[in-house]
Amino acid sequence: MYHDILVPTDGSNASAAAVDHAVSLASQYDARVHALYVVDTGSYGLLEERASVVVDALREEGKKAVGTVETAAETADLDVETAVVEGTVHRSILDYAEENGVDLIVMGTHGRRGIDRYLLGSVTERIVRSAPIPVLTVRGESAEDS
Repeated sequence: MYHDILVPTDGSNASAAAVDHAVSLASQYDARVHALYVVDTGSYGLLEERASVVVDALREEGKKAVGTVETAAETADLDVETAVVEGTVHRSILDYAEENGVDLIVMGTHGRRGIDRYLLGSVTERIVRSAPIPVLTVRGESAEDS
């Protein structure tokens, strides 16, 4: 059913729950796991010369985040591809999925409520609304759940 499963990650607890689901599904369908971290360069345009320091730090964070996915996939004896890209987060996820023949996206939700969700929007929500392929959303454990 699935051959290529994309799990966008930011290294958060919500992402970790999505990674677990993605690896489990990939094991069931003998699918390749794609781990993607997007450095949101659109958010740092106003910083000018300091932007490169921030972007470099985020790239390093991204390498760690996709490395965690890579370890989980390899432990499950799955093929895995990792990428750290720069751009607008939701657009980069959709572009990656299209360019790599992904047939399922597995994403965590951050469980924002109220005004935060209204004002900030949600990358996951944008992906769900825009993706031409199935998107599985996985709620991560929140501080309230602990």
